[in-house]
Amino acid sequence: MINGIQGTRSRIRRAVAVTVTTGAVLATGALTTVPAQAAAAPSVVAKGAYAMNNSTGTSLFSKKADTKLSTGSTTKIMTAKVVLAQPHLNLDAKVTVQMAYSDYIVSKNASSARLIVGDKVTVRQLLYGLMLPSGCDAAYALADKFGSGSTRAARVKSFIGKMNSTAKTLGLKNTHFDSFDGIGHGSNYSTPRDLTKLASSAMKSSTFRSIVKTKKYTAKTTTKSGGTRTMAAWTNTNTLLGSYSGAIGVKTGSGPEAKYCLVFAATRGSKTVIGTVLASSSVNQRAADATKILNYGFAR
Repeated sequence: MINGIQGTRSRIRRAVAVTVTTGAVLATGALTTVPAQAAAAPSVVAKGAYAMNNSTGTSLFSKKADTKLSTGSTTKIMTAKVVLAQPHLNLDAKVTVQMAYSDYIVSKNASSARLIVGDKVTVRQLLYGLMLPSGCDAAYALADKFGSGSTRAARVKSFIGKMNSTAKTLGLKNTHFDSFDGIGHGSNYSTPRDLTKLASSAMKSSTFRSIVKTKKYTAKTTTKSGGTRTMAAWTNTNTLLGSYSGAIGVKTGSGPEAKYCLVFAATRGSKTVIGTVLASSSVNQRAADATKILNYGFAR
């Protein structure tokens, strides 16, 4: 019996000891859950990339963010911004399509909005033709329309000057344009950080936002004879609009030097992530790179 009582007392003492020890451990936090490690930044193929929180400007991802690279048709973000910043802009003003615009895309083997010489198209339609199918003919028409000078060459030069003045005003110190469409002449470049800041500024325009989130657009133009023509639908080259939940823009780019580029933006809840990938390896890879960065940005 004595042994039984002693055994009982021993078990009680052990239980009390365990209870006291457990309480001490909990008090010091030694058994609290260790915080999960933050997700590692993704690896992307693009030579340069950057993303930020569009509301706060906080950097979310960076890879050679300030390296100067060829921009391809992401240049057209600035083309659109300059047009939309024109005083007393009339988006319904008509522009007659010139043979020079058609000759230009043929000579450069450039992307086209398939504008028809002699047709009268609105400035609004030209902006859609610029940003969805990445029409270099539409870019030429806009530069010709909104540049200053007595000759087409002078007007185009003036328009490119406005592009560079706008870049300077925005503080894009590593950006320079020598073309209205990204088909550069040796001095058309930017950086992932600068292009992201440019896109963020452009997205403040409701017209720009409406255009770059549009998947397809059909234009009805006035023909040379005064009739009406319905052009083939323009499809947005930004595949994220159909594949990434919350995607709202912005612009693709490509070229022999630029490789494959994408300025992208997406909104989920109250957060918008906006960013850029430059010099990726293919159309699919630039979208994959952007998807990884967006997922990472939203998780942070």
